Amino acid sequence: MKTPINNNTKISFLRLANHTSGLPGLPSNLELTKVNPKNPYKEYREKELYKYLTESLELSNKGEYLYSNLAVGLLGYTLSEIENDTYEHLLQKKIFSNYNMRNSTSVLDNIKGDLVAGLNTAGEETSNWEFSVLAGAGGIFSTVEDLSNFAIAQFDQTNKALQLTKGKTFEINDDMDIGLGWHILKSQADNNWYYHMGGTGGYTSTMIIDDVSKNGIIVLSNVSAYNPNMVNVEKMSFELMKTLLPSE
Repeated sequence: MKTPINNNTKISFLRLANHTSGLPGLPSNLELTKVNPKNPYKEYREKELYKYLTESLELSNKGEYLYSNLAVGLLGYTLSEIENDTYEHLLQKKIFSNYNMRNSTSVLDNIKGDLVAGLNTAGEETSNWEFSVLAGAGGIFSTVEDLSNFAIAQFDQTNKALQLTKGKTFEINDDMDIGLGWHILKSQADNNWYYHMGGTGGYTSTMIIDDVSKNGIIVLSNVSAYNPNMVNVEKMSFELMKTLLPSE
């Protein structure tokens, strides 16, 4: 990145990817109480990110786990800068085209006509979040079919890039490790389960895979992440996954 970092702070890609960088969940100059709650990231652009990085960035509890949208957003942005390419084109070139994900994109205009509307906590249609410079934090639109292709690719033990993402990089607690993005659940079955969920004002999603038994569950819903019942999406995903366990 072509900008000085406050206090000459250094952060590795590994720590960005496994949420141990010490960065907060969001930059201090993205105050959710002062932005449009229906699209909170939209106006947070390069100018605002650079201002935060050069003037305000501070790390607290570096080396400890704290899930950070800022960290993964910064990771996606920095990789785009290094490649001198757009985040969308990198996704298409490095991931979507390789795993037959033909209906996946980070550009809302590409799929507006085909997109299931997200619902707010009152069950009313709400606008889609646009992550702008922090697109790496959750800017991908996809389908169950495309994500199934991505899950199946995870089962290929010869795919060194995907296997690298599932290697343990940090122990969060007795029940969970983290790789590069993937949370690794150690106590659900005989095999590790690799897990991630996501949520915005209109959607909640989960993905769980077991690459030993070659099983997985993907749930994409238009239940708002702010809906108190969204926990049932996660709960259902694990219950479905357990139905795939071999009977004793």
